[in-house]
Amino acid sequence: MFNWAFDLFHTIESTILDLSMNAWFLALLFVIALLDSIVPIVPSEFSVIAGGVSAGAGTLIDGQPVLSIVLVIILGALGAYVGDSLAYWIGQRSDKALKNLFFRGEKGSERLFATGEQIRKRGGMLLITARFIPGGRTAMTFSCGLTGQPFLTWFTRWDLLATTLWASYAGLLGYFFASTIENPSTALWLAFGFALSVTLGIEVIRWGLGRLRGSSEAEPAEA
Repeated sequence: MFNWAFDLFHTIESTILDLSMNAWFLALLFVIALLDSIVPIVPSEFSVIAGGVSAGAGTLIDGQPVLSIVLVIILGALGAYVGDSLAYWIGQRSDKALKNLFFRGEKGSERLFATGEQIRKRGGMLLITARFIPGGRTAMTFSCGLTGQPFLTWFTRWDLLATTLWASYAGLLGYFFASTIENPSTALWLAFGFALSVTLGIEVIRWGLGRLRGSSEAEPAEA
């Protein structure tokens, strides 16, 4: 029943893994990380892990390593930062249209104001956490632009930290598994499975904290 899904995943895995055995994969990695920040269906995390696997496996051409784990992390982080900046810019430029569409009226203005306040209070950590959640990173960076968060003094500082942590985590994860497991394909899937488990764990924690926060706010209101 789900054979088509397994075939699709296998095709994506084998294609990206084959591409990662080439030095020009670094440029492709930059583009993939950039696009995923705007269109959250592009497999950026999978690609950074694959780059780490290739670097960790020590794939050689003419006796020289094809990929460096340092360059994998740098290009992945830079691509993600540029993509996040574009998402911020889109949110900022579509300000009036989106406000009229989603935040119309007094209640809409209150929701938008509340969103901006939450980002201002907890935005740095929200930006870092969202970077590890597919789709969440796009929504967060877009909201930063929509609510007018300072780009150079606030957004750039936190987003560079977030993208560096994200790329380092994904790249080193692939590098570690490839260093301990001979089969690159097995190393890739184990690393990706671990990363997926961490993402699900973050979501569960966020959901639990949201429930607790909602309960604590409801109790004083009832009293």
